Amino acid sequence: MLFFEKRDISSSANSVSLQPMKLLSVTLGIILALILSLLSVTATAADEASDTAPSAEEVVDPFGRQTPRSTVQGFIKSLAENNASLAANYLSLDAGENSVEAVRQVKLALDMGGRLDAELQINNTPSGNFADQLPPTLEKVGTITAQDQVIDIVLARKTSEHGNQYWQISNETLQAIKKSDISANPSIIDKYTLKPLQDKMIGGYNLADIFAVFLLALFCIAASYVFFAVLYFIFKVFYPKVRNKPLPIDIKFVLPLALVMTSLILYEVMVYAGVSVTVREPVNRIKDIVGWFASTWLLLRVVDAIFSRAERQSYKRNQTERVSILSLLHKIIKTVLLILACIFIFGNLGFDLTTGIAALGVGGLALALGAQKMIENLVGSVVVVADQPVRVGDYCKFGSLEGTVVDIGIRSTRLRTLNRTIVTVPNGEFSSMSIENFASRDMFHFLHNIYIKRDVAASTLERFLKEMEEFLVNHEVTNSEWTQVRISELRQDSMVIEFRAYIYASGADEFYDKQTQLLIEILKEIETYPVEHALATQKMIVESSDANKDNASSKDSPTAALQSHHDTEE
Repeated sequence: MLFFEKRDISSSANSVSLQPMKLLSVTLGIILALILSLLSVTATAADEASDTAPSAEEVVDPFGRQTPRSTVQGFIKSLAENNASLAANYLSLDAGENSVEAVRQVKLALDMGGRLDAELQINNTPSGNFADQLPPTLEKVGTITAQDQVIDIVLARKTSEHGNQYWQISNETLQAIKKSDISANPSIIDKYTLKPLQDKMIGGYNLADIFAVFLLALFCIAASYVFFAVLYFIFKVFYPKVRNKPLPIDIKFVLPLALVMTSLILYEVMVYAGVSVTVREPVNRIKDIVGWFASTWLLLRVVDAIFSRAERQSYKRNQTERVSILSLLHKIIKTVLLILACIFIFGNLGFDLTTGIAALGVGGLALALGAQKMIENLVGSVVVVADQPVRVGDYCKFGSLEGTVVDIGIRSTRLRTLNRTIVTVPNGEFSSMSIENFASRDMFHFLHNIYIKRDVAASTLERFLKEMEEFLVNHEVTNSEWTQVRISELRQDSMVIEFRAYIYASGADEFYDKQTQLLIEILKEIETYPVEHALATQKMIVESSDANKDNASSKDSPTAALQSHHDTEE
């Protein structure tokens, strides 16, 4: 009988130990909170420092003309209400000038060819924009195209008798409009709109203009969709002929592209059609929101297409380690795009982004202090993906469990154990574990002992060791990494002979097959030598009672003793 001692079959496996991520996660969260808070404080301080007359802010203008943006908004609102006397307060008129006629001329000029800047581009501080290369008391907010002439719409800052500062459309702009002699030629809307709609008002807006905007928007979307659809089918036909591979995009890109194009051309189409400025400006804000939404939609489609193709290429080239990195980057980029889109959309809706950034800074601090585990898991996922101690599909040992990695997510890593159960480990903990990756093993360790009796002759033992080592070296399943047969220990009853080698195998199942084959052939080879295996034995020694009587009588003992001794030999 032969006794083997199995020691280690995986000593060449990678063992990766990562440092804890808790300190790093808290630090990153606090840094994020400080940066956001600093940005919000800096923006507020810059706005306050740019105001050349802080005492004037204490007096509120009754018409809301404290900033260039509020002046433009108030003027458009007064025009929508058809309140000429209110609108005149936003114009820098000469003494004795007819205010009603001046308001009519400005509205006509804006209707026929006025292009106001986007609302977010107009400065919203009392001091105006100092970086526009204009005097501090002037602010450009748009242009008017009339008879091949471009007139700048400029606001002028003035100071009232009470000391408060306010903005008005400058007298120079009014004089330029008056000199341009804009005639009230009938617009496309006036020519083709149904007459019953021209005098109808809904919420202060002309029903004819609202109906015209609806039709123009539909026309722009339809024209843009047809244009990009035709372009797509042209590329779909000719691209494979030129590049010898199919077009990497599909028809689902056409609709977001059409919406983006509509957001770019709708304003100019409304100006050309003669839509009133009172309707055009609110629609312009909605158009910007739709533009940001469509742009985000298009970018998400592009990101999905790029990462889907990258993942397919990774699987095709058997580079599965890249799939986890691509999946994580894909999710992060989409999240960032959605956050940026929300910021710009809410900005177009009129929300104060400075206050939101300040709240985000406070929220970042709260996130760092109250959501440490979430940040720790996020940082841990970055470390696991970047350092790549394991990849999807690898068999590994982590802590007291073993299993195959099935997914590496943003928050956790999932593994399938030998019992076919799924274990979910948070990445913060997984990255700090001692991870032994069996998939990275390039060969298996064969290490076994046999035990032979001590009565073998020294010359026979020497020949046995030399020839067994040659047998192991020349065997078909072993390699030259480390092959050795030696006496590892001399015991009282036996000698321990160690067999060591490395075996190439693609997996554990193949290794066990080759190990069994090698062990059987070693047993057959040992049978050809005059050596015996050391077997575990047990001896019992019994002494008779007559022999003990003599010992007992010499000691005056009347009793007889029976002694047994057990000696176990390994």
